[in-house]
Amino acid sequence: MGKRKSRAKPPPRKRMNKLDTVFSCPFCNHGSSVECRIDMKDLIGEASCRICQESFSTTVNSLTEAIDIYSEWIDECERVNNVEDDGA
Repeated sequence: MGKRKSRAKPPPRKRMNKLDTVFSCPFCNHGSSVECRIDMKDLIGEASCRICQESFSTTVNSLTEAIDIYSEWIDECERVNNVEDDGA
């Protein structure tokens, strides 16, 4: 004979925490002054500082988040600094 099906509910889904959209500026080190905006119509992501007016823009895709744009900006700053250090 077969067993009866249990009426156990599936476990609840874990919620993902929201990612930040405001970051600290790599140039002026002012906390929470860099805001990232994503324009999906033109596929452009822009990170800009409200204090020192520095900005960075890059191309985005449908999976890009604000943290990705900020990370690319930080990586680009490090790359430029390393090139200047190697050339000097």
